[in-house]
Amino acid sequence: MDSINENQEEHTREDLVGAAAIEKIRELIDKSGSCFFVTSTSLNNSHKSRPMSVQKTDKAGNIWFLSAKDSMKNLEISTDTDVTLYFQGSSHSDFLELSGHALITYDRAKIEELWDPTVKAWFTEGKNDPRISVIQFIPDSGYYWDNKHGNTVAGIKVLLSAISGKTMDDSIEGTLNV
Repeated sequence: MDSINENQEEHTREDLVGAAAIEKIRELIDKSGSCFFVTSTSLNNSHKSRPMSVQKTDKAGNIWFLSAKDSMKNLEISTDTDVTLYFQGSSHSDFLELSGHALITYDRAKIEELWDPTVKAWFTEGKNDPRISVIQFIPDSGYYWDNKHGNTVAGIKVLLSAISGKTMDDSIEGTLNV
């Protein structure tokens, strides 16, 4: 039996490296804004996975978060820096998985740079809250799945495929190596 990718004429795979990988990472994170942040170790039967809002994705592809220094997540990172992030920008596209490692800092200038008033819900004393830490996620590799022409064109292609019986998937996927 042929795979779906073998049954279509369109190019559906593109592995990205370096600057192209970073550009794709930034594009997909901009669409999502938040992720599931998964640590590699579980202490005290913690869940290992929690939703986190991205504060910034820099030009090098590093992803920045604000976190409570007394959180289980920070404790887990201090034990094992390996982290995986999962993003979903929409219900049908903009999927991203990243593997890398996390560093925790208490750099006041970085906290100032990343501060957003909505974060005050977690840090009630504002940007000077003594519980704030910064997590820098440094990606090593990942995988993405997206569509090439937006959700409207992808939807039309799926509909035409169902009618014609010919595969016209508009997806594109591949590995990311930073």
